[in-house]
Amino acid sequence: MKLDDLGTRICIMGPSNSGKSTLAEAIGRAKGLEVVHLDQLHHLPHTDWVPRPQDEFTALHDKAITGDRWVIEGNYSRLLPQRLERATGFILLDVPTTTSLYRYVRRCCFERDRRGALEGGRDSVKWDMIRHIVVATRANRIRYRAMIDGISLPKMQIVTTGALAAFYRTNDLRR
Repeated sequence: MKLDDLGTRICIMGPSNSGKSTLAEAIGRAKGLEVVHLDQLHHLPHTDWVPRPQDEFTALHDKAITGDRWVIEGNYSRLLPQRLERATGFILLDVPTTTSLYRYVRRCCFERDRRGALEGGRDSVKWDMIRHIVVATRANRIRYRAMIDGISLPKMQIVTTGALAAFYRTNDLRR
């Protein structure tokens, strides 16, 4: 599937550290879409990933999806129905757990200005996050795979780093 088939309001979901933020930024640049990182809406800036009050996050999310040209990356499944109602396309990244772990450690140790980072925040390796990637992500992957079958939008599932690289090449996207 080509990127143009996904329209101008694209949802990207997938496990933590699967490449959602990087892909969203690349798509945003290529198609002139506003890029929305749900982690930045959900967490307070200048903190170590402290969540906003739920009603405040919901209001920010709902405002973000009112636009006509966006690519939104992140999960927050509770708010997915209203996101999908406005979306024109859907991408599920489902790279292997080992890839997600590698990316998490790399971003915490070596990437200071990574895409999707909290303003004024700094990533650090946390055992809770490692446990989340290894344990919780397994159940989420199963749920996401079941969910994608019920989505009637133009959609695609990318399950390997090779397939992701091919998607970048096919659509002339730059990281």
